[in-house]
Amino acid sequence: MAIDQALCTSFKREVLEGVHDFTTHTFKIALYTSAASLGAATTAYTATEEVVGTGYTATGAALTVTGAAVSVSGATVYIDFGDVMWTTSTLTARGALIYNDTAAGDPAVAVLDFGIDRSSTAASFVVSFPTATASSAIVRLV
Repeated sequence: MAIDQALCTSFKREVLEGVHDFTTHTFKIALYTSAASLGAATTAYTATEEVVGTGYTATGAALTVTGAAVSVSGATVYIDFGDVMWTTSTLTARGALIYNDTAAGDPAVAVLDFGIDRSSTAASFVVSFPTATASSAIVRLV
């Protein structure tokens, strides 16, 4: 199995179909073990190989869109999420899935690969997003 970081192909199509609204919809991030199979072809949230651990609830945590809901720089459009934290958690995760919890079927947005297993033991588990710019935002359309 593998987790491959990618903007999901189905998300790109669904943006043009009007499925995702970053100004009103709730987006979530779910954590996954190294046994998960996630990548560009992922189309929706799945509980398969989702992390199980103290302080973590299945389906993950809600994300906060920070700043302007949608930013534009030149020909690139992007969004910025605030960091998310599971406090006092004991878990191990290899990656994550950002998905739209409001739209029917919980459609996938992006897959994150942490590169290695990341763990917390009775401590905070944090997913830190890079400063959002046209070249570094996790979710951007060029």
